[in-house]
Amino acid sequence: MEPGFALLLRASSRCAAGVRGQLLVVVIGIFAGLLAACATTPMVTYDLGAANGGGAARAGRGQLVVNEPTASLPTDSNRIVVRTGADAMAYLTGAQWPDKLPAVVQTRLIESFENAHLLRAVGRPGMLADYSLQTDIRRFELDVGHSEAVVEISARIIGSSGRILAGQIFSARVPASRDDGATVTAALNVASADVMRQIVLWAAPKV
Repeated sequence: MEPGFALLLRASSRCAAGVRGQLLVVVIGIFAGLLAACATTPMVTYDLGAANGGGAARAGRGQLVVNEPTASLPTDSNRIVVRTGADAMAYLTGAQWPDKLPAVVQTRLIESFENAHLLRAVGRPGMLADYSLQTDIRRFELDVGHSEAVVEISARIIGSSGRILAGQIFSARVPASRDDGATVTAALNVASADVMRQIVLWAAPKV
């Protein structure tokens, strides 16, 4: 091979490598731009409120520990669930809870018991108590097909021996005609407070 030809091949290789490098930089730049655009999509955080008052329920005498509810995906997250079909779920765009939903529900449920003033004491695990409340979030979503917010929570009262003393499922449905964050979370807040009030009125006399 003549030296000139060999040099031309090496020069061509360097040129091709340079073009590939420039193309790679361009592709990386475009990808980084897309990621930046996604990262700057605004997320609005919405919260839930506790139920107020205890109604006409009989006050209990014991102390109650409220465990963090169990839940399965997609509910076990900080995103707001939308049911788009019988077996189809999605998350509401641009909206989220301040924490994973089970943690938020636990806090608001404790506050609901405190607001009712029906028990001697209520708190989180670690507190010495006569009973514990175990809950499972079955539904906490916007049902698009029925244009309503749906909250369904099962609850069980556990004695100090570990035996289940009582159990029941509580639910509430509130109309939600639009699927924007403010409308959906407001409806879910009303439904959630209703369910928490039901749980408080049911559980307090048994503790």
